[in-house]
Amino acid sequence: MNHQSNNTNDQLNWNMTTANTSPTDRDLVLTRIIDAPREVVYKAWTTPELLKQWFAPLPYTTPHVEMDVRTGGSALFVMRSPDGVEMPNPGVYLEVIPNEKIVSTDAYTKAWELSAKPFMTLILTFEDAGNGKTKYTAIARHWNLADKEAHEKMGFHVGWGICTDQLEALVKKIK
Repeated sequence: MNHQSNNTNDQLNWNMTTANTSPTDRDLVLTRIIDAPREVVYKAWTTPELLKQWFAPLPYTTPHVEMDVRTGGSALFVMRSPDGVEMPNPGVYLEVIPNEKIVSTDAYTKAWELSAKPFMTLILTFEDAGNGKTKYTAIARHWNLADKEAHEKMGFHVGWGICTDQLEALVKKIK
């Protein structure tokens, strides 16, 4: 489909690569310089056996990961609490630019089925920070302020900080 308009105010770029990555009032953001090339950090996000090693803050684990890392592909990450409670996290990839960006959402599950309760869209960017390092940014964009506040109370900053420490420890070993 070719979208054309004579109105310059209506000239929309339908290409997802221009998705807004600027923080909003519904975002929780983590940014870190990781001592590994972005290709390795990206690989740790897109390889099930690697993701299982760092994705959940210990003592939680991620025993099951399914992923079809492509725009429109689906993913399922199952986290397990120390007392054995499993928390499935299904979603769909909205945008994938290898070694640069991953955008996914829980608004849909496999095959674009609507989820019962959308919570957030995740925007990950992997930027070359020079000297073999990566500027890693994770934006959790919530559907509303109540969801953002709930995620904050669940421990977003501490939990995602721990996971990022675990991610960095892993990628330093495999770089």
